[in-house]
Amino acid sequence: MKKLTSTASGLNGSIKIPGDKSISHRSVMFGSMAKGKTTVENFLPGDDCLSTINCFTKLGVKIEQENSNVTVYGKGLEGLSESSEVLDVGNSGTTARLMMGILSGLPFHSVLIGDESIAKRPMKRVTGPLRDMGARIQGNQDGNFTPISIQGGGLRGLDYVSPVASAQVKSAILLAGLQGEGVTSVKEPYKSRDHTERMLQAFGVEVKEEENGTVSVAGGQELVSDLHIVVPGDISSAAFFLVAAAIVPNSRVTLQRVGLNPTRTGILEVLKQMGAELSYSTIIEDGPEPYADITVTTSNLKGVEIGGEIIPRLIDEVPIIALMATQAEGTTIIKDAEELKVKETNRIDTVVNELKKVGADIEATEDGMIIKGKTKLHGGALDSYGDHRIGMMGAVASLIAEGETVLHNDKAINVSYPSFFEHMESLRRG
Repeated sequence: MKKLTSTASGLNGSIKIPGDKSISHRSVMFGSMAKGKTTVENFLPGDDCLSTINCFTKLGVKIEQENSNVTVYGKGLEGLSESSEVLDVGNSGTTARLMMGILSGLPFHSVLIGDESIAKRPMKRVTGPLRDMGARIQGNQDGNFTPISIQGGGLRGLDYVSPVASAQVKSAILLAGLQGEGVTSVKEPYKSRDHTERMLQAFGVEVKEEENGTVSVAGGQELVSDLHIVVPGDISSAAFFLVAAAIVPNSRVTLQRVGLNPTRTGILEVLKQMGAELSYSTIIEDGPEPYADITVTTSNLKGVEIGGEIIPRLIDEVPIIALMATQAEGTTIIKDAEELKVKETNRIDTVVNELKKVGADIEATEDGMIIKGKTKLHGGALDSYGDHRIGMMGAVASLIAEGETVLHNDKAINVSYPSFFEHMESLRRG
């Protein structure tokens, strides 16, 4: 439990955002699958990414980790060995779903488990197509929930048309396809984040992308590494302080080395549409992922409508966008975001319920929410419900709420941003 208060002097200063969670996961996974050494700089040492390290250590990979520096000594896919223990993914949906793709191609038996939240998150969107490729998978409710048992090997290529735009689904199928016979392709309704495609290419894998968005890989390709990967700052984590700077009076905040992957920058587009005063330094494209320093100052915001193909590019930022909308003039509508229902919590219901507690004029819809602003918020008792992004949303809300805000289950924030409260306090001090 954490007691929080508003700030009269604003947020001022500069902070270095922790490494991108999606890229940190993949650097360890692909480094473990590759032949050769991979060094990773600015790795995110949050609980989710540490779960990935733990899983691959159990599969026989030597991994050295000291804070945000990681070295992976890969032995190739054939060097991965059966674990005598279950593989615990903790709270990490990325670890669970991408591991399913990797393990489906390996000639041994594995069991994946996770925490209570993971046990409620649907896995059939991944286990279904993997079974179509020949994977032998069992699990609760016909493989829809963990624990998941996988007897790998003997995969064949698949042309998969995904009903959802999900980087986790796409990545799991492509990683299985690398170990299958023939070519595997995935077509999505909208383009999801492409960290897997970018990083596979850095490891020497040929990835083809057609004009209609179909992504494909041929089976039998090896990953080879002598790579030094610099992980940019996580834009999903940066979003909380980008919004905080825009809505807290007397603020000017610079966030250093934030990743600007085009499949992730929906939050920046929404900030601009709502009228945020935002600028960034020269974009650096050193390696597969571009990044830049971003500065935001207190802004006069207006309501907008958010939906369609931008949603996959900001799905993790919807909670903080909803809070921002409470401080914007007019009505903000968020739609086409059904995917929020299968995150760490049902984020549509959780966001609406928590923001109502502090005075927001917000209502849930079947695929999103409607927020009316501008609204004065007041303190209250908020809960993360074990969801890191709900916890950070509540903490940012406390900065503009009159009176004291009590945040329960604040430790959930460690999943993606262990230094969150330290950074918030440093910006309050200016």
